[in-house]
This record gives sequence, structure tokens and C-alpha cells, in this order.
Amino acid sequence: MAGKPYKGQKRGAGRHVQLPEWLQASEAWATLKPGPRALYVEIKRRFNGSNNGHILLSHRDAATALSVHRNTVGPYFDELQDRGFIRMTQSHYLGPSGIGQTSHWALEELPTDNLKSAPKSFMSWRENQNPRTENRTPRHNGCDTPCPDRARDRRSVLKIVT
Repeated sequence: MAGKPYKGQKRGAGRHVQLPEWLQASEAWATLKPGPRALYVEIKRRFNGSNNGHILLSHRDAATALSVHRNTVGPYFDELQDRGFIRMTQSHYLGPSGIGQTSHWALEELPTDNLKSAPKSFMSWRENQNPRTENRTPRHNGCDTPCPDRARDRRSVLKIVT
């Protein structure tokens, strides 16, 4: 009895990038701008299931993939690192033969290849909010209160001019 005939011809859905609901529900993701989101998807696209901590993506390759200038993606990487979505495991350097080596990245939502658990530091990220206090101290020269003498001087100047 032969096996199922369609197994050899079967075509899967192909590779895909999975963004879990809990990641999308985090405050760090909800307040993230579209550029860094697209960069995160591109980094995750290069993750093959076993290379976390060794994901290679240079600024030029990221700029080409996102169709932006190469100087634009630098702040995107910085914002993703500040919020805790990615971590640089190895910095870029000039190799022994004079050929530049790109940075290695790790996704913080997944365990790394050395079996350390995922830190998920983006879950504890909070946006800095500096609310204004209602009880402010007045300025030193009294600029907060209108001065009746100044208003009277302005009116007299206007009368002379008109």
C-alpha cells in the first residue's frame, strides 16, 4: 500500500512572521511608530527558528528592505532597543581582512540559542508622561499676573499714535 499521493506535491503556506496578540497589546508596541514596527517585522522575518542572538541585519540592508534612506533606520534600531524589543548581541566591526561585519541581533520575546529564557523587557516599558502640576509657583518678575500700570501705558501710547 502506497503512501498518500499528495504528500510529495504538497505546498505549504510558506514562511510567515508571527506577531502574538500579547506583544501587540503591550504599551510599548501600541505607541511605536510605523517605521520601527516595520523594522521589527523585518528582523523577525530573518529569524529562522534557531538563530536568535545571531540574526544578521545591517543598516543598509534594513534601509533597502524598508525602502528608506540608510540614515533613517538608525533611530529605528535605537527605538526598538530602548523599548526592549531587540538587543544587540554582537556589535559591528571591521574584520581581519578589512571586510566589515554586521551587528548580530536577538529578539527579546524569544529565548536565545544558549537556552536563556526570554527577558520580554518591552512588557514593563512605560511611556514617560510629565503631567503639569496645577499649583505652580509664580514667576519671579510677576509675569503671571497682568500689571494695571502696563495696560494703562499701552492705552495711552495707542491714543497718541491714533
